[in-house]
Amino acid sequence: MPADSLPIIRVAYESDAFKPQAEALAEKLCMPVQVDTEGYDYLLEFTEQGLALRPSSDKGYGSIICDFAGSEHSHRRRHGGGNGQAIAKAVGVSGKFAPQVLDLTAGLGGDGFVLASLGCRVSMLERNPVVHSLLDDGLRRGLEAGQEEFTQGNDELAAIMSRLSLNEGSAASYLSKLVESLVKAEADPQAEVWRPDVVYVDPMFPLRKKSAKVKKQMQAFHAIVGNDPDADQLLADALAVARYRVVVKRPAGAGFLAETKPNYSLEGKSTRYDVYALKKLPI
Repeated sequence: MPADSLPIIRVAYESDAFKPQAEALAEKLCMPVQVDTEGYDYLLEFTEQGLALRPSSDKGYGSIICDFAGSEHSHRRRHGGGNGQAIAKAVGVSGKFAPQVLDLTAGLGGDGFVLASLGCRVSMLERNPVVHSLLDDGLRRGLEAGQEEFTQGNDELAAIMSRLSLNEGSAASYLSKLVESLVKAEADPQAEVWRPDVVYVDPMFPLRKKSAKVKKQMQAFHAIVGNDPDADQLLADALAVARYRVVVKRPAGAGFLAETKPNYSLEGKSTRYDVYALKKLPI
């Protein structure tokens, strides 16, 4: 994304109770704390509901917040279709096997949460500091909500949240280091290096058009994150570290990642899952 098109992002807080958190995040992200009511494109604002990404009024859509205990995620985990969902089939979830998944492009953790709700342990990676901050805050509040529900006799959310973890950094760098560690481990029988059963990749892609049909989250993410021009470079290393398969999420009609044909694809109305199989899944 050209430097002159980067959005102006500030950190803000709803009340003085959140001032210390706002100042700490502003220092971490090297952003100023917003004191004016104008002059920004987005605010990372600490609110009673959690850390929210609030666009300026001319953006035409509301705040974005990561809320794993909210109605959208609750409905998805209860009525989303279980192991019959396309993402579950693509990753290889079954009644006997729930793979450990490395999600290289976590975003706000929606797909990771779905997989965790199906029993997978999901290690999420997010490189954009703004998106990472939103997701990290969502995970913290999700854990708190899960513990509160647990005290009331419902352990479902707590169990799901316990299967999610988050790291910040470049997927390319992370994969490169993991490949190096695995190569060294081959020469040392005593070495123990974690490797995922499945690597999941959901790269950002150019918006075909800007319209009301494009979700507010995607509009904001394209403004803040941009596209993933290095996505093609991830596939080779992803195939080198995955035990069983690599799954790439693509828009329907889009080309294959790195122009590499998968073993098979699962097609949906707007989304396609390309599956690069390496070895038969456990049964």
